[in-house]
Amino acid sequence: MPVYFSRKAPKLWRKICIEASIEVSLLAENWKYIHGLAAHGVHYLHRPGPTLQDVGFLLIPWTFHPFFFQSKRIYTVLLWCRILAYLGACQILRIMTFYATQLPGPNYHCREGSKFARLPPPDSALEVIFINFPWGVIYGCGDLIFSSHMIFTLVFVLTYKKYGTIRYLKQFAWLLALIQSLLIIASRKHYTVDIVVAWYTVNLTVFFLDKKLPELPDRSSSSTSPRLPP
Repeated sequence: MPVYFSRKAPKLWRKICIEASIEVSLLAENWKYIHGLAAHGVHYLHRPGPTLQDVGFLLIPWTFHPFFFQSKRIYTVLLWCRILAYLGACQILRIMTFYATQLPGPNYHCREGSKFARLPPPDSALEVIFINFPWGVIYGCGDLIFSSHMIFTLVFVLTYKKYGTIRYLKQFAWLLALIQSLLIIASRKHYTVDIVVAWYTVNLTVFFLDKKLPELPDRSSSSTSPRLPP
């Protein structure tokens, strides 16, 4: 057994290096988005007010496998670029909505009387970027409609639904997304409307982007059917 590993190690290392070089070169060709900066800005604009009536609050009683196996069929970076396209489009829509109408934060530290309900005015642009890290990130209020937590969750669930192959994992992922939705409302991190809007907005965004973006290329030249990751 030790002899087997000593002979295989150089071949495995070459495979890892080749895969990494391809993935890095593909990654260098893609873009970034500015959602984080926009979210920091809206935290400064938050104004505390009476908590809105929310049905969810009333109903809920408490407040790179890819590098090692031959079965790899899609380049990791291309799959991640597709995910980033979904996330970027959803986050741009989210920026538009939470700046269009700013709601008083439902979380406990966002309510009137809390010293964390409003951030002090920034002294410089650099302070807006870092937003008094980490306190501004932990106690930020105002970026509500729609939930960024659900954007990330639903994007990954929808991506695995399309490119994954294990049925029970797909069903389990949808169940976790539903449970997370309820827990976010229960923790007062978001209003129920933030979660509801996220569910249909993310699904519609992914649907329309899939219609516009080309299918991920198949690594195998011997097959014409779309390949799925294991």
